[in-house]
Amino acid sequence: MSPARETIGIGMVGHAFMGAVHSHAWRNVHRFFDPPLVPRLAVLAGRDEARAGAAAARYGWEAVETDWRKLIARDDVGLVDVCTPGDSHAEIAIAALDAGKHVLCEKPLANSVAEAEAMAEAARRARERGVRAMVAFNYRRVPALAHARKLVASGALGEIRHVRSVYLQDWLSDPQAPMTWRMRKETAGSGALGDLGAHIVDAAQFVTGEVITGVSALTNTFVKQRPAESGGLDDVTVDDTALFLARLSGGAVASFEATRFALGRKNAMRLEINGSKASLAFDFESMNELQWYEGAGTEAGFRRILVTEPEHPYVGVWWPPGHLLGYEHTFTNEVADLLAAIGAGTDPEPSFDDGLRVQRVLDAVEKSAAAQATWTAVEEPK
Repeated sequence: MSPARETIGIGMVGHAFMGAVHSHAWRNVHRFFDPPLVPRLAVLAGRDEARAGAAAARYGWEAVETDWRKLIARDDVGLVDVCTPGDSHAEIAIAALDAGKHVLCEKPLANSVAEAEAMAEAARRARERGVRAMVAFNYRRVPALAHARKLVASGALGEIRHVRSVYLQDWLSDPQAPMTWRMRKETAGSGALGDLGAHIVDAAQFVTGEVITGVSALTNTFVKQRPAESGGLDDVTVDDTALFLARLSGGAVASFEATRFALGRKNAMRLEINGSKASLAFDFESMNELQWYEGAGTEAGFRRILVTEPEHPYVGVWWPPGHLLGYEHTFTNEVADLLAAIGAGTDPEPSFDDGLRVQRVLDAVEKSAAAQATWTAVEEPK
């Protein structure tokens, strides 16, 4: 590590699943990349002091706060990382940006379009003062998906005709699985739609370079009540699955499915794109690979591209060819890009405007599903 590089104090709010993987990224990014700012794990915030203290000790944070407002007010914090449930994203992120702190916010950006609009506006105000904001769609930093984007942009697929994407998990298939915040609309905003659907909406738009303009959707809740922590049953107030057809701005047709009830599927985030010249397919459960088919009328079928060469996106700083990357690497790649943007004084991607665009698609899906799958246009930016 060069002694000439400046440090930046990170303040992270939340310390569960996302807090753990974000901590790993902040702790290791400067050991592989060469960011202009070296992150210092300054302070972690959580409502329960004992639990937050245990997480801080485990993940390497220097200090603990039980009030996120105190974290933002600290002089040793230059960037606030929001890893909380969606109902607090807007309040924390806007306060941090207004206080002059850079922000990384987990996805989906917010629980509603109104909240996401307020966050995007706060990011625009902050940008004028050199303060940056990014939403954490980590799958953009999978080398295979980043390579897929390059292939599409190069014209190798020709005219994009079909996009199909699914995100399949099974961790809620058991009706006795206990109630959590992810099954309450007031905290999560939506169920599989926001948790998983947000990822595949962003991935499809990122890889194709197009935006979703309209949808026709269905949602369903299979298990209406779940065991409450205090005993008895609590009502599930979000979707268990969401399915929708869509049209992209370039004219392609698309289909999407998100569910946490696909028995046997643990983290099957898949994207396939069919063009006039070629097709590509990706499955996160084989995240170091792309499937590629080129030409018409041949019998060879898809071939495998192993995306582990140093010329592939992000791979060069990691391991030799054929040595596979994992889920955690996507977050390290993500914070490396954010630190590089802050150092260069440029806007990182995906921006809060990108997060707002995804939020508008999710909103259109919910409106369509509530209106018996009526075709619903995605709201245009104002």
